[in-house]
Amino acid sequence: MRVGVVILPDQRWADAARRWRLAEEYGFAHAWTYDHIGWRSLVDGPWFDAAVTLAAAAGVTSRIRLGTMVASPHVRHPVSFARVVTALDDLTGGRLTVGVGAGTTNGFDVMVLGQPPLSPREHTDRFAEFVHLLDALLCTDRVTYRGRYYTAVDARNRPGCVQRPRVPFVVAANGPRGRALAAQYGQGWVTTGPATDDVGAWWRGVAEANERFTEAVVAAGRDPSTVDRYLNVDACGVYSLSSVAAFVDAAGRAAEAGFTDLLVHWPRADDWYAGDEAVLEAVAIEVLPGLSGSGR
Repeated sequence: MRVGVVILPDQRWADAARRWRLAEEYGFAHAWTYDHIGWRSLVDGPWFDAAVTLAAAAGVTSRIRLGTMVASPHVRHPVSFARVVTALDDLTGGRLTVGVGAGTTNGFDVMVLGQPPLSPREHTDRFAEFVHLLDALLCTDRVTYRGRYYTAVDARNRPGCVQRPRVPFVVAANGPRGRALAAQYGQGWVTTGPATDDVGAWWRGVAEANERFTEAVVAAGRDPSTVDRYLNVDACGVYSLSSVAAFVDAAGRAAEAGFTDLLVHWPRADDWYAGDEAVLEAVAIEVLPGLSGSGR
């Protein structure tokens, strides 16, 4: 199993650079950041842009894969975002993975931009159009497209991505339509699991979701073994880096449920993902070397 770490963009770069360097030194396989204008109780900041953060992270690392977890239609337009992706893929030397998701229907990103409310169906329809057009823009030069939510007129993509035919997508999805989209376009799928306070039910839910995703991949005419499965384990209600034992338990359960990649969050001083960086260091030294594909 590979293990990745999500580093929130909540520090000035003079302080944040240390986290990204250590993520690579510790042997994490990939490192990610949130692509929001603001997020939950942290909207009052500090908070920084994901694309600029990843560009800076590319300069202080050389091996670890970097990505958005996740970019959404709430704040990104496929035409302009395709240029961002192309630039980041170039800056990272082909180490970029783009996590994309529909985003929450009522989060801060929706409110701050004054966006009109969408029904659940419209929300998913827009995301499907976003992924379809982003895929086309990264693979094809001179794209013209007119859909319900997006328009592109003779959009260029030169020089194209370093990674061919394009940067890999990890598509976030918890429902059947999203899983079908991930099966069609994703080199990976990521889930936060079911909305429940019951930890046991959450683990049963993610195992079942993985089985449903396998069915979606087969229905899309693809080999299930070629699509990675990412689990945002901190969504289960138990912070994975609260202790070494908690991490070991989460990694074991994720592997048993059939996931290829585990996502944990860098410990923060308080609020979301509050924890001790000493635990993360202990996990890196004591546990990661024994996990296949951990990056060490």
